[in-house]
Amino acid sequence: MRVFVTGATGALGRHLVPGLVAAGHEVIATTRTPGKVAQLREAGAEPVVVDGLDREAVIAAVLAAGPQVIMHQMTALADMRSLRQPDQQFAVTNELRTRGTDNLLEAAAQAGTRRVIAQSYAGPGPDKRSSGALKTEEDPLDLQYIPRAVRSPEAMMYVDKTVPLKAPEGIVLRYGAFYGPGASDLVVAMVRKRQLPVIGGGAGVWSFVEITDAAAATVAAVDHGAPGVYNIVDDDPAPVAEWLPYLAEVAGAKPPLRVPAWLGRLLAGQFVVAQMTSARGSSNAKARKELGWEPRYASWREGFRAWVSG
Repeated sequence: MRVFVTGATGALGRHLVPGLVAAGHEVIATTRTPGKVAQLREAGAEPVVVDGLDREAVIAAVLAAGPQVIMHQMTALADMRSLRQPDQQFAVTNELRTRGTDNLLEAAAQAGTRRVIAQSYAGPGPDKRSSGALKTEEDPLDLQYIPRAVRSPEAMMYVDKTVPLKAPEGIVLRYGAFYGPGASDLVVAMVRKRQLPVIGGGAGVWSFVEITDAAAATVAAVDHGAPGVYNIVDDDPAPVAEWLPYLAEVAGAKPPLRVPAWLGRLLAGQFVVAQMTSARGSSNAKARKELGWEPRYASWREGFRAWVSG
């Protein structure tokens, strides 16, 4: 198929484009940066320079490409270093998830593209600890209210609802926390410097997905899956108190420090404290069944070891 991939030079896009090409698809891939055109061409894609927030430019690019599938992978997170004020840090990404999504859906409608696959999130959030059960795609978001962390969840919910509603074959892939080649290297650096403590007991449960596994699930969604939302996570959701010391061990670092929640709020902000203390993991049963996908790294345990050693 002809697949139009936006955000093709991001952490996921760098693995997604070669995966699509290897699967036999013809890939038209976008970047905002002219200097990354050669990277896309070397990966086997036809490069296009376009800003996802420029409605007319996006529509023109999609009409010129005439794709059968559009993939929305646009974010602006490369320089993010803190989650103290998520709405500020995610401001451009939130625009890409709202206005950028609208631009692509309008372009899809004009081009007659039925299948639109968009990125969303199933990683750690400031959940209310209402249940210990894993979250499924049917569960409503039930998040704590945290000042300066309101617009980001709203933007993700916009993607989750709008893409299946407005595209005839709209699919939303909620990825767990990324790790692996080119993803979250800052986390390993922080762990080695003992700058990432376990906060408030570390009871928050995280769902991970290795970056090449996330790319493989996205490739699978080209040909599989009914319209709707899918959690793309591994089989082994785990509390911070379990996975963070393990990451330190395989990275050859000292065990992480442990700090109370009140100190964590001062050091990192309420959003990070909630991630570490009240996040709930997600189930991947629907993605396994309907996308025909299973993660190569079923657990972060073997995935972390391969990531750090590689």
